[in-house]
Amino acid sequence: MPDIISTMKTTEGGSSVAGDASLRGRTGFRPPNAAFRRRLKQNYVGSKSFRRYTLKWNLELLVLTLPVVVTLFVFNYIPMFGVIIAFKDYKGPLGILGSPWAGLRNFEFFFRSSTVWNVTRNTLLYNTVFIFAGLLVSLVFALMLYEISRPAWVKFYQTAFFFPYFMSWVVVSIILYAFLNQEHGIINSLLNALGLQSVAWYAKPSYWPFILVFMHLWKAVGYSTVVFYAGLMGIDPEYFESAAIDGANGLQRTFKITIPLLAPIVIILMILALGRVFYADFGMFYQLPLQTGMLLPTTDVINYFVYRALIELQDFGMSSAVGLYQSIMGFILVVISNTIVTRLNPENRLF
Repeated sequence: MPDIISTMKTTEGGSSVAGDASLRGRTGFRPPNAAFRRRLKQNYVGSKSFRRYTLKWNLELLVLTLPVVVTLFVFNYIPMFGVIIAFKDYKGPLGILGSPWAGLRNFEFFFRSSTVWNVTRNTLLYNTVFIFAGLLVSLVFALMLYEISRPAWVKFYQTAFFFPYFMSWVVVSIILYAFLNQEHGIINSLLNALGLQSVAWYAKPSYWPFILVFMHLWKAVGYSTVVFYAGLMGIDPEYFESAAIDGANGLQRTFKITIPLLAPIVIILMILALGRVFYADFGMFYQLPLQTGMLLPTTDVINYFVYRALIELQDFGMSSAVGLYQSIMGFILVVISNTIVTRLNPENRLF
């Protein structure tokens, strides 16, 4: 029966009439018609014998995925029990189950805070810029890498782009401080050499949206660049050769061939990123501004706000409530964006 299934799939994949005739001439087997294939799917594919055959055939792959499934269950699903802390007045000595219920008071504390609008606005705006600017810059860098013909240079630039991604935000903050230090920083030294006054970078919030966006792109864009470059390497070069023969220039090949073929990867990365749009990179917003209070109007985000409230007030319930709020909003955004993509082009949807 598996042989019939494979033959059926081959026939469905678009075998030519001449190929079917050749098959009948060589083997005497007549390819099944559409009605037979439908009956076969209904009566055999869902049967126990088919499930046993599939399990036996994929047993090795299932065993390989077992450690990942166990890890995901232990570290992602079991901790979901702690979500109830968001609805409790958590007391350490009483434990999670022994602490009294608080209803929605933990959520009220966050939403009635005077800074809730500022931290929410900063979180959404920063992540929106990070997503779209990151995808654009990564795509441009990937296209530039694809145009390089020498493999040695490609490896060099890949390493140069990817190296910052592995650096800790602690190290990045030290590098940034070496540039922005008011007295001995590299930038202020250059300004003084040009006869200009030094800038107190850590005392002026207006500069930091640009600084944070630049540092995020510098650190994170290499990962997406490698992903897009891998996608470009999977495109058949004959597409570009045919377009070049037809007289298409490099820009036309990019917009007519490259970008449409990379669209599924771009859409999947964007949908996944939208699920984290209510989350801020705590390491970046904590380390780069050096916890300077004067910069909070433009550097305060939800995660940093929860951290400060947890340290100052020791309120575990409020921090759990905000984490639950971020997860729910992220889930809603993923579902909405995937629904929109499904309506526009079902082939590019995430699920």
